[in-house]
Amino acid sequence: MRASIRTSILFSVALFLWSTNGLQGADQRPNIVFAFADDWGRYASAYAKLEPGGPSDIVHTPNFDKVAQEGVLFTQAYVNAPSCTPCRSSLLSGQYFWRTGLGAILQGAHWDDSIPTYPLLLEASGYRIGHTYKVWSPGTPANQPYGATRTEFNSAGRKFNSFSQNVSKSKDAEAGKQELLDEVRQNFQSFLDSGDADKPFCYWFGPTNTHRKWIKGSGKDLWGLEPEELAGKMPKYLPDVPEVRQDFCDYLGEAQAFDAGLGVLLDELNQRGLAKNTIVVVSGDHGIPGFPRGKCNLYDLGTRVSLAIRWPETAGSGHVVDDFVCLPDLAATFVEAAGLTPPSVMTGRSLVPVLAAKRSGQVDPSRDHVIVGRERHVARARIGNLPYPQRAIRTADFLYIRNFKPDRYPMGTAAGFGLPAGPMPEFMALQEDTFAAFGDLDASPTKAWMLTNTDQLGVREQVELTFGLRPAEELFDLRADPDHLKNLADDADYQQIKQELSTRLMNTLRATGDPRVIGDGLTFDQPPYSSEP
Repeated sequence: MRASIRTSILFSVALFLWSTNGLQGADQRPNIVFAFADDWGRYASAYAKLEPGGPSDIVHTPNFDKVAQEGVLFTQAYVNAPSCTPCRSSLLSGQYFWRTGLGAILQGAHWDDSIPTYPLLLEASGYRIGHTYKVWSPGTPANQPYGATRTEFNSAGRKFNSFSQNVSKSKDAEAGKQELLDEVRQNFQSFLDSGDADKPFCYWFGPTNTHRKWIKGSGKDLWGLEPEELAGKMPKYLPDVPEVRQDFCDYLGEAQAFDAGLGVLLDELNQRGLAKNTIVVVSGDHGIPGFPRGKCNLYDLGTRVSLAIRWPETAGSGHVVDDFVCLPDLAATFVEAAGLTPPSVMTGRSLVPVLAAKRSGQVDPSRDHVIVGRERHVARARIGNLPYPQRAIRTADFLYIRNFKPDRYPMGTAAGFGLPAGPMPEFMALQEDTFAAFGDLDASPTKAWMLTNTDQLGVREQVELTFGLRPAEELFDLRADPDHLKNLADDADYQQIKQELSTRLMNTLRATGDPRVIGDGLTFDQPPYSSEP
């Protein structure tokens, strides 16, 4: 169906539904502000209060904490895919990423206009929509699921996306920070002032500063964070050495910069008297980049993210909810909050009932798991541009992962470390060039240090966990092993649990038409999915 015809149909349906809500005069439906940080995992001081002893202990996110305190903090929020494009495809469409066609991969992605997306559904029903910075990267504006360039509001600039780089150039760091925060405000103001004030709006704030690269030492220099305070607080699969702590600390500094940008949005809403009728949602598109088992992995460091939602009066305040949430649920939530019925193709489930319950703990007993997965990240990571196909089910106690092609290397291939035999690239190449080795893990000081220090105690084992071959099945008992270090898939005592989780996972994949398990299961291994972008 052509995009113009589809939009006309959606508008007619949405307008009918809207008009039957009894709205007269100014549209009183809630505004929506979605702050979505690139590569920001589950790092916020609000989580440190719940679970002390980890990296969040040293980060300060007063604005995220404010949204959580005035609304709902979710403890079990996960992306559907730990790679930016498939994650955003699933979020915008409210569907599992494998149902989004070429939106299911990163490089070579292309949007299918026949797939409904929540921003365009809201626009068709009378909302003003707009975004600043990143929404859905690949492709041209004409095939972006958020709409064309008319929805972009970056007139004040895009320097915030390189926060530490730009502030570090300034003679006065505080003045440099303020300049970038003023950019955030001016971009937001240009959106708010752009259209009919009687219409509700839906705004996406998508900075990329938490995506690499960032300036070494900026966590301390710009935010006063001490790398050595991370000693003993890092996951056990990361080397607890100064170089890695420094890298992690600088990342947390970028998380604080994002939080400061969020504070600008909240302040602008307050100044304009819009806060009371605005839903504010804050999250990120997957875990930390350039760190083993983070981005591009189905372990918690890759898929578990921050999530706080403030919806005055409707959601109550100060609630901490343990229901499992997968980010495609947000699309259905936004559509329902706007007074519409989510399309039947959406596999995400609206959170409106959970929010309206105004309770903490487990609100909906059926929200006891999430399904996550991955196909191709970067095309150059391995021979033939083939993906590393994985699906997983995460419950409160267990993580079960199915690796469909265990003969492929999860992070791609490289000379050295027996993959195949040969010398490993130099430190600087590994730090600066993602494709120097294992291209599904971003270039970083952490990656470079690990791959050039395999002679140090325990490091080679950590490298094996990250870069080596993985078995067809992985099972982790998170109660005893929160760092996912001991695979119990072959343990006799866990066979019943493994079978139960495998059955639940595969039933969902089949029911939702996952190309990896229907037909010959090779769709994602074939063109156009395996073609060069």
